[in-house]
Amino acid sequence: MRTYLDWNATTPLRPEVKEAIIEALELSGNPSSVHAEGRAAKMALERAREQIAAALGAEGADLVFTSGTTEAASMVLGQGGYLCAPTEHSAIKVWCDPVLPVDRDGIVTVTDPARTSLQLANNETGVMQDLPQGLHSSDLTQAFGKVPFAFNWLGLTAGFVSAHKLGGPKGIGALVLRKGTEIPALIRGGGQEQGRRAGTENLIGILAFAAAAAAAQRDLEAGVWDQVAQRRDALEARLCDIAPEAVIAGKAARRLPNTTCLLTSGWKGETQVMQMDLAGFAISAGSACSSGKVRASGALQAMGFDDQLSQSAIRISISPTLGDDQINRFADAWEKAYSRWRDRTGPAIRPSTEEG
Repeated sequence: MRTYLDWNATTPLRPEVKEAIIEALELSGNPSSVHAEGRAAKMALERAREQIAAALGAEGADLVFTSGTTEAASMVLGQGGYLCAPTEHSAIKVWCDPVLPVDRDGIVTVTDPARTSLQLANNETGVMQDLPQGLHSSDLTQAFGKVPFAFNWLGLTAGFVSAHKLGGPKGIGALVLRKGTEIPALIRGGGQEQGRRAGTENLIGILAFAAAAAAAQRDLEAGVWDQVAQRRDALEARLCDIAPEAVIAGKAARRLPNTTCLLTSGWKGETQVMQMDLAGFAISAGSACSSGKVRASGALQAMGFDDQLSQSAIRISISPTLGDDQINRFADAWEKAYSRWRDRTGPAIRPSTEEG
């Protein structure tokens, strides 16, 4: 039986989402049509928009449905002229100048908030940022559904989210804009999504997104992620007991409750991923969008870790559905693989994490 420990890459569909998809299949109308079927579809779409906005704390903001965070970011940042840190996801870095300084704990120094895009939580390390007032935009993808926040309190012009990070389907997300913010349309044609994104709306995906957002909000209110954080901390203690030389990236910072980025110098991250996969556990060597590329993590290098440490990184991102027994079985499997590696390489030497 396999165990999924790659929640930051994507999440399985929630039961509530599967039900919402089945119900949405019965809506035959186009939301732009004026007949009864079209009006029913439009009502469902706008109700979903309100539910997602409420979960984001974005009541009164403009919420534009997109295919996901990558598209949402391109709609806002594609004109260029923005700054970011090298720890940002590639969907942000491709449009921005990644020059902002990052300290050892993964905390970014922002010098010009109005021209800066800064993620609320990092996908590789889980490190969370204190967003400065007046910040232009933020990738909220990893934080949404895992930690409480409200878009309306963050002082942002724009935020980006994807449904598949919180138990929704892939291929649907949203751009959240401060009310009245004008942006040029990336996809032109019809007047859908307040004229900001042409094309018939993905109604099935949108209704599923709303179901995922509502369920995620209930989990937050129930304190589910506090329990996840306790399991994450116990796992980290166990792994560091097994490998005293191992480093937890961003451990001193505030992090997402489910994320561990473990560095074991000299033991390639992709090798560990394959070994754990064969043992029945899904983990990652970095963000899913770049995990096929064998190279050191730019985010970890920006934090001051050398190439050898950065290339050893694995990301373990657990979920509320995992129990202690599953996490312990993973630790057992990792310990066996670590012991075999140490038998070949000799005793551990604690690596330096100094820059340069």
